[in-house]
Amino acid sequence: MVGEPVNVNEFQELAREALPKMYYDFYAGGAEDQYTLKENVEAFHRIMIRPRILVDVSRIDMSTTVLGYKISAPILIAPTALHKLAHPEGEVATARAAAACKTIMVLSFTSSCTVEEVASSCKAVRFFQLYVYKQREIAAVLVQRAERNGYKALVLTVDTPRFGRREADIKNKMVAPRLKNLEGLLSIEDDSDNGSNLAAYANKTMDASLCWKDIEWLKSITNLPILIKGVLTGEDAIKAAEVGVAGIMVSNHGARQLDYTDATINVLEEVVRAVRGRVPVFFDGGVRRGTDIFKALALGAQAVLIGRPVIFGLAAKGEYGVRQVIQMLKDELELTMALSGCPSVKDITRRHVRTERERLHAML
Repeated sequence: MVGEPVNVNEFQELAREALPKMYYDFYAGGAEDQYTLKENVEAFHRIMIRPRILVDVSRIDMSTTVLGYKISAPILIAPTALHKLAHPEGEVATARAAAACKTIMVLSFTSSCTVEEVASSCKAVRFFQLYVYKQREIAAVLVQRAERNGYKALVLTVDTPRFGRREADIKNKMVAPRLKNLEGLLSIEDDSDNGSNLAAYANKTMDASLCWKDIEWLKSITNLPILIKGVLTGEDAIKAAEVGVAGIMVSNHGARQLDYTDATINVLEEVVRAVRGRVPVFFDGGVRRGTDIFKALALGAQAVLIGRPVIFGLAAKGEYGVRQVIQMLKDELELTMALSGCPSVKDITRRHVRTERERLHAML
């Protein structure tokens, strides 16, 4: 039995105790050998901080802006699926926690609560994550609903032409509830009897033909800014900037898609260098500590997104648990900034970290 958590990692054990095994495995698991799942977290451990001394850090300002919207700290809530599997209030509880913490939630396309339910739950800036299905009109309808309900940006997830092989879900024969956002828009009968019905559903619906030219199609049906989530190379970052996206999210889908991709923190700087400031770069994957956030900012991210920690907080303690998770990360980031000589987010620079490659090179 875990006592009162003192860091974000300890919420994971509380969630394990609170959730049925099928649902815990769904949230916690990754693709195949789960190598990238481990690396997303462990790669942070190989980046060292270079603190500066005798800097006035009597006041620390963690605030920043995302697409012009001010937030209290460079921490956003990543789009994650089916929050009602973690807690009865689902995404409504998560949205309220985000609002209380003065940050932005990206509502998942595969949320348990509808676009409208989350929008009416509290007043806050929110973005909407979008998948594109073979039936393109579904995306068009959801984009219109997001616009109508005050969502401020679209986050297009682009790393899912097919569903990753998540072996825990296959073993558990993971059964996912029907998506409320798609009621009346899509009906597919599940005929999978030898694995995850979630995977079978996704592979029937996802549009594997989605490509760069479709960004123009998406632009044609919305006035909202479009961020692209799932970029892992400099080459794709350049293409994203060229097609005019409003932002890039470096992400490997929480290591749930293609195993043996690099940890996202290892490719962040490649993406940042490739776009040369043309578009903001955001970071997703493996953030568990305030020091992780500091390292991502030093390597060029404008803000980070957190996924599993939010789910684990929600499973353990509902809205209060999500608020605790965000506040813990904010407190740790504030302390890291103070101890590193950075009174504000803009004071965090590339000189404040040393990567493993740089350490090895220095030893030659």
